[in-house]
Amino acid sequence: MLQIKNLTLNAWGRQFLEDASVSLPPGAKVGLVGRNGIGKSTLFKVILGELVAGGDEVSLPKTARIGSVDQEHPATPVSVLETILEADVERHELLGRLETAEPEEMGEIWSRLIEIDADAAPAKASEILVGLGFSQEDLHRPMSHFSGGWRMRVALAAALFAEPDMLLLDEPTNYLDLEGALWLEARLKKYPATALIISHDREMLNEVCTHILHLSNRKLDLYTGNYDTFEKTRAEKLRLMEATKSKQEAERAHLQKFIDRFKAKASKATQAQSRVKKLEKMERIELPPEERVAPFILPSPPRPLPPPLIRLEKANVGYEPGKPILRNLNLRMDLDDRIGLLGVNGAGKSTFAKLIAKALKIETGEFHRDGKMRVGWFHQHQIEAMDPTDTPLEIIRRAMPDASESSRRSRLAQFGLPFEKQETKVAALSGGERARLLLNLVAMDAPHVLILDEPTNHLDIDSRRALLDALNEYTGAVILITHDRSLMELVADRLWLAADGTVKPFDGDMDDYARFVLDRAKQAGMKPTQVKHEPEAIAPSPSPKAEKKKGGPSPSTLRHAVKKAEERVAALTAELARIDDDLANAAVSNPKALEGLTRARATTQADLDAAEAAWLEAEEALAEVA
Repeated sequence: MLQIKNLTLNAWGRQFLEDASVSLPPGAKVGLVGRNGIGKSTLFKVILGELVAGGDEVSLPKTARIGSVDQEHPATPVSVLETILEADVERHELLGRLETAEPEEMGEIWSRLIEIDADAAPAKASEILVGLGFSQEDLHRPMSHFSGGWRMRVALAAALFAEPDMLLLDEPTNYLDLEGALWLEARLKKYPATALIISHDREMLNEVCTHILHLSNRKLDLYTGNYDTFEKTRAEKLRLMEATKSKQEAERAHLQKFIDRFKAKASKATQAQSRVKKLEKMERIELPPEERVAPFILPSPPRPLPPPLIRLEKANVGYEPGKPILRNLNLRMDLDDRIGLLGVNGAGKSTFAKLIAKALKIETGEFHRDGKMRVGWFHQHQIEAMDPTDTPLEIIRRAMPDASESSRRSRLAQFGLPFEKQETKVAALSGGERARLLLNLVAMDAPHVLILDEPTNHLDIDSRRALLDALNEYTGAVILITHDRSLMELVADRLWLAADGTVKPFDGDMDDYARFVLDRAKQAGMKPTQVKHEPEAIAPSPSPKAEKKKGGPSPSTLRHAVKKAEERVAALTAELARIDDDLANAAVSNPKALEGLTRARATTQADLDAAEAAWLEAEEALAEVA
């Protein structure tokens, strides 16, 4: 479908590609991956013809239609549904011609409309819009009633509806909630043509993609399979390259040694010269530069607070007196809880986050929280609200007023902002750099609770993994709102659902929730709109899995128990290994030390045996309800 041959691309004073070549097969679902700022979106501009590379380096079939989502649809008086239907240019033109066509043309026009199944278009458009979060009532409202984020969804819906031969999607889940991302993932699996998708959403790349196109070191490499397969294949490729390079370096050293030894001897001059030529012809193997990712710094609270951290009893909260958004909240959060907060846009997730962060007060009911509890709250509006003329150094000065300048610069470097970026205007920083700065800042005071509302929108896959690693090391409580299913599954050990005007524990796992979301979309169920207010969402019916385990602990509770048991076993195993090392190195002449270590080993071994028994018991309990 798409052919790129020896493409060299220079733009904005830097080189993005150098003699890059690739051929995408028709019908492939290709994930375009690479570090932030490497040139993925720039490559899209070349494919779309918005940037000219210089020759015939990029080619597509002459009749191929290219579709992309460049910007939100304008706020017009045209209804959402009609806006989508107009994306089918041929159907729209044929219907327009009918109004002025001569009688002898009518038959030809109607024949073509029947051929392209024009009558089914409104139902198809409605299905796409509902899947992306619009209610049936929304479909007939004018575009001007919707916010920019929702008009962006319309642009995505229009691209999917038009079904171009080559669909280009640049981070399509960034303006979707988890529910919309799950639906889009299922839709793209069935997309009938070729799709090239820039995404850092690992789950989407694994579920949708048949190929991965890797942009690195100004080259394009195509791998068959999903993202997990790509990682394994690339790791093996790098291992083989390293082995070959080592072998080559040994051969080069051997040749050079012979040359140095015999080049001055007349009897060996010919052989030495032969080896010189062989050495010159030997093409050096260059390993790709190591791509280092700065870690996130999420310091854990130094002292635990008495449980529970938070307790809500019959609490109501909203923005106007007498009009609660969330009602009858009865929830408890403990010291090490990892809560994944689910729910469609408009169901009250952000309202709940504001309540926990003390940005909202309850109207009625009780809200118990320790007065010493610190909360770190990250949300997308912080990035949008940053002063474009500010610099990271000025921001850290305000956050660390009593620190020295060198300490501030050192802290920014730890955040992943090197010296040359520290006095750069915020407007010139990438979205990933701004997100890094803010994520590290909100955690700087070692909060007892971290509230992360879509923390990964601007982060590449490696940075998301670094965030995951930091969250796994952080010992405080976490409330996570994200459309990144992979992050949700790896961080959250309990799920809460914002639906039907309240927040309750969700008795099921992410697979249960994904099935619920997709079933609701298929049935054209109504989802909330973000026109003027936060309406109520629809509560899910219990899944078969949840029905099966009624009356006992939920799978999420049991998984939490398994995780804690695993951590306990790992800690005791490490402690036992440390004691064994101490015993091996202890001086025989110090019997008291040996006696103490022997007693400690016996106690630790007993604790380990008990922990392993608890682990097996938890695993068996989970297996029974799985």
